[in-house]
Amino acid sequence: MERTIAIIDLKSFYASCECAVRHLDPFTTPLVCCDPYRGKNSVVMSVTPYLKKHYGVPNVCRKKDLPMVKGMIYAQPRMSLYLQISARITSIFLDYVAAEDLHTYSVDESFLNLGPYMHLYPSAEYVVQTIQSRIYKELGIVATAGIGPNMFLAKTALDQEGKKKPPYIARWDYSDVPTKLWHIHPITKIWGINVGIASHLSRIGIRDLKGLATAPVSLLEKEFGVMGFQLHDIANGIDDCDMQERYVPKETSLTLGQTLRRGYSNDEVRLLLSEMVDELSYRMRQNDQQTGKVSLWIGYGEDGGFSKQRKLAGATSSPTYLKSALFGLLNEAPYTGDIHHISICFGSLHSSIYEQVFLDCDAERSQKEEKILAALDKTRERYGANAIFYASALLPHSTLRERHEQIGGHRR
Repeated sequence: MERTIAIIDLKSFYASCECAVRHLDPFTTPLVCCDPYRGKNSVVMSVTPYLKKHYGVPNVCRKKDLPMVKGMIYAQPRMSLYLQISARITSIFLDYVAAEDLHTYSVDESFLNLGPYMHLYPSAEYVVQTIQSRIYKELGIVATAGIGPNMFLAKTALDQEGKKKPPYIARWDYSDVPTKLWHIHPITKIWGINVGIASHLSRIGIRDLKGLATAPVSLLEKEFGVMGFQLHDIANGIDDCDMQERYVPKETSLTLGQTLRRGYSNDEVRLLLSEMVDELSYRMRQNDQQTGKVSLWIGYGEDGGFSKQRKLAGATSSPTYLKSALFGLLNEAPYTGDIHHISICFGSLHSSIYEQVFLDCDAERSQKEEKILAALDKTRERYGANAIFYASALLPHSTLRERHEQIGGHRR
């Protein structure tokens, strides 16, 4: 069966959602999806195509970098709305392909394996245009698309042509590799080639995709290892990735981070660390998991940051034990200035079928903690995350209750 892959991207998705519910045209409206009540360093989630085209505003930037535009609309993010619209669009995709032939790459970008369904339709373009039309008629969102014999060429067709002008659809085949793919400059525009890889290629005399495609594979293997074969394939438009094959990571982890609205002291950050540990511990308990490694990263704004990780004596999901480990890492930070960013990670996750007993563990206290946590979990599951919390969450520098009202760090 001939492979036919389509990727559909929702143009300036968050900003387009805000325009759709306001009955505005994103191509003529200066709208930014950004919390108007946050500081100048807050992130702009999305801007309309109008601002991109006429003012050169990137889709993601800082509030302070926005130009002064007459009639600018600041739309406060509404993540629950965006997720609802994304779910409705996914349901449209599922009218044309089965679930195993749909790969959701992000909230606004999805791959569709159209190959098994080509006997039902005149062409892949027909299917994609039908989907684009439905998304616009039913939700007011403009969808762009790329079609190719594999995920890489479909994605490249989307980025290089499909996104740029109506009818917002492009199809590339292997015959387009020498005429289109090899002429893309710089090569960092290619999906999968970052600045570091491009710099390495330049050092060995490879400065364009044609040079990469025709370079000896032995040289690429020597310089990049297994990745050398992948780079050679990419430059030749080859991608054997199977959409139906689900990736199962060898090692999973849980991460939680936040950007603070002001500088926090070490003492204030200890409360945030405690709250974040409670949240990730809850997620581990929900999945019957334990962690064997903790990591801490803190950022000092313009003054750099500090990161460190520690392997635990054994796997655990106990908030008490995990807080102690992270407080220990915080105490090792060499700088005591104001903290503007904080992130923690629990790694080496595995099933909690077996419980690790620590030599310094107070068994009675541990059992008491488990009972308390079970009661807290049931209360939150029934009445919501803010139904019950520690009194420390009422302190002015706590962010717990505010974050419980957010999705992905943004207003619901």
